[in-house]
Amino acid sequence: MALIGYARVSTDEQDTAAQLDALRGEGCTIILEDKASGGSRERPNLARALDMVGQGDTLLVVRIDRLARSLSHLLEIVETLRGKGAYFRSINDPIDTSSAQGMLMTQMLGAFAEFERALIRERTRAGLKAAVARGAKPGNPKMRARDPAAIADIRLQQKERYLNALLDGRHRWLPTVTRLRPHLPWALVLRQIRAITPPVRSFTERTLVKACRALVTAGYADPSILEPAPRLPPDTRVARLVADRLKTHPGATLRELASWLSRDLREPTPRGGLAWAPEGVRRIVAQAKALHLLD
Repeated sequence: MALIGYARVSTDEQDTAAQLDALRGEGCTIILEDKASGGSRERPNLARALDMVGQGDTLLVVRIDRLARSLSHLLEIVETLRGKGAYFRSINDPIDTSSAQGMLMTQMLGAFAEFERALIRERTRAGLKAAVARGAKPGNPKMRARDPAAIADIRLQQKERYLNALLDGRHRWLPTVTRLRPHLPWALVLRQIRAITPPVRSFTERTLVKACRALVTAGYADPSILEPAPRLPPDTRVARLVADRLKTHPGATLRELASWLSRDLREPTPRGGLAWAPEGVRRIVAQAKALHLLD
């Protein structure tokens, strides 16, 4: 169970020495640091830290503002760590998700964030209603006039927001795509992603391909994932799924694989049932070996 430290300063002129000393004092032997604005979500070493943590590990910072400047970003990171069975702790704040009290504080922060969003929506609606009553015409005047430059600017902003949303959560689902594409079709990749717990973005096959294409265009994903998948014999589908599962979970037992196929993937058995038995999984594993999908 590793203790992984993360430090951040805003500019190259600032120094992380004080943060590094505090993190080492807590027992961190692995520390990653970024020199970037806290408002920026594209921080390479933060992404590395989130990829590095595993089950039972803890991501440690000196203060919350070293990790995130917005409550929504902090909660996204905490949820990502929870999905990996890892924890988050801040030395100088009452946040430690490995304890019941710390988790309660995190949940309270989430409730406050939702309350704040509701207040903003309510104030926005009230302001618009009052403006209309005074005879104002809400909205962008250039958009109402169908100004081409304004329309292009709005489209660019929408693309940037969409890409930023993908970048924030890509470390939870993109590794699955990278591992399975292009040798498996998108439909099977989507089923694997939907089995991730806690759930990731609500993808359809079309939106998954769209998201991957956007990440490839922006340089955050390997272009090979977009290559056409080969045609697969229908009777080898489950063998390929099980082979991939054993590569990522080499210690999985037949019973665990049966539960995964039945409960998480809802994969029907060869006879059309929904409950896999260990003996049926044993035959699938043997098939995967015969197809040279497993050593």
